[in-house]
Amino acid sequence: MAQASPRIERIPRLSRLSWLMGLYAENYRHLVRLFAPAELAAGSYVSSVGDGLDVRLDVIECHRYTVELRLTYDFADPVTGQPDPSAYVRLYRDARQAETTHCYVGRRWQDVVGMYPPPAELISHRMRMNTFLGKWLEYLAERGHGVATLRRDGNVASGTVVEPGAARLLFDA
Repeated sequence: MAQASPRIERIPRLSRLSWLMGLYAENYRHLVRLFAPAELAAGSYVSSVGDGLDVRLDVIECHRYTVELRLTYDFADPVTGQPDPSAYVRLYRDARQAETTHCYVGRRWQDVVGMYPPPAELISHRMRMNTFLGKWLEYLAERGHGVATLRRDGNVASGTVVEPGAARLLFDA
């Protein structure tokens, strides 16, 4: 008589890198649905829904396959004078991914985790930044921000717009 061997069900596990790539894809969908940044020309845009927290979207540079942008509220931190919170995002049109490169003014990942962090620490840092972006985009959508509330900002007196060409310095990763 043949005995049946027990069948062990294995649920496939996602690696941390796979999870991060999933966050990038989810952030891409949120960002495109919310503001359609690939359709915008380089410049500064403001979304206002009347709650006193206007959102600024700075399209820093547009390339064939990427769009580099910054998302922030339209007010400055009283200590640094810089917009905070803010997220610098690189949108990959061809791969349909949106990667948060850094979230603090003047602080890239190298400033936070060092020049030679262990890969697990770097992936953890990127996961935190991109989780933050995803939750922020969901919050903005719930508040009513979107393409319909977005207008080009012609008078940028605050000096918060990053000039085109400076993105190479900002996005060195």
